[in-house]
Amino acid sequence: MENEHDLPDQEDQELFEHHRFTVDKGQSPLRIDKWLMNHIQNASRSKIQHAAEADSILVNEKPVKSNYKVRPADIISIVMAHPPRDTEVYPENIPLNILHEDHEVVVVNKEAGMVVHPGHGNYTGTLVNALVYHFQNLPSSNEHGIRPGLVHRIDKNTSGLLVIAKTELAMQMLAKEFFDHTIERTYQALVWGDFKEDEGTITGHIGRSLKDRTVMEVFPGGEYGKEAITHYKVIERFGYVTLVECKLETGRTHQIRAHFKYLKHPLFNDATYGGDKILKGTTFTKYKQFIENCFKILPRQALHAKSLGFIHPSTKKKVFFESDLPDDFLELLEKWRAYSTNKEL
Repeated sequence: MENEHDLPDQEDQELFEHHRFTVDKGQSPLRIDKWLMNHIQNASRSKIQHAAEADSILVNEKPVKSNYKVRPADIISIVMAHPPRDTEVYPENIPLNILHEDHEVVVVNKEAGMVVHPGHGNYTGTLVNALVYHFQNLPSSNEHGIRPGLVHRIDKNTSGLLVIAKTELAMQMLAKEFFDHTIERTYQALVWGDFKEDEGTITGHIGRSLKDRTVMEVFPGGEYGKEAITHYKVIERFGYVTLVECKLETGRTHQIRAHFKYLKHPLFNDATYGGDKILKGTTFTKYKQFIENCFKILPRQALHAKSLGFIHPSTKKKVFFESDLPDDFLELLEKWRAYSTNKEL
């Protein structure tokens, strides 16, 4: 699946955030050890004081001692040399955009910026935290129970559709559909450059880069990684960038993003894969300003999971869902339409 949570190896000296709080605006001065005892379950005074001695308590990113008095709007974080246990998911009342719900499945339209499930650096505010709040007894996709209902994922900064399983039956059947590549998924992406053809297929194994573990790379010889197939067709041409629809035959990590970088057409404003700089166009200052304005409108990769089709676990009938492009993506396209219409490309 398009996802970002096969985590890279962590460096030994890295510190992991275990807790993060923002102090209320009305808070009167109070020693931080006392304040933390009121805010962290099962925290003892001695544990907090030891943490302070080890410089593990930060206020506004700087270590403090246990007698520090908290002030309104302080940002307090507790950091440790080991990652927090991610075997428990806490319910959070986060609104969800639910397109469809029945007794077996939920189809959610995820906003860009929301991480799908808890992982390094994102233990709260995720889609899973919201799911366990809104739905009871979701089945789990692993033995630790940290991915309730999830059968696939999309990246934090990718918007669009996800199907969530509400029962064990739905979990098993949907997982089988993903395994068999019978799930129908289309994405829309704005990519750099123009294409000679109106449609095409990108093949090439995808695996973690041997130089940078945080990114995926295409290995065309198949010597590394897993088989990946992306079909695409051009929807609209703007000269320097192109709107394409992608149909995934496989679901590898960052598949669309890595495949289009491999084609030398990175996704527009995809910082991870080199799309966050001017790759096509003129040298005019006015054009540079135009691109900077575009990046501000859509401060992420231009990728949206637009449609999802699958066999319903209980009715055994094909169901199909579609979502509109988010407002920032639509605004970006309008800006490019106006530019390509009014300028000689």
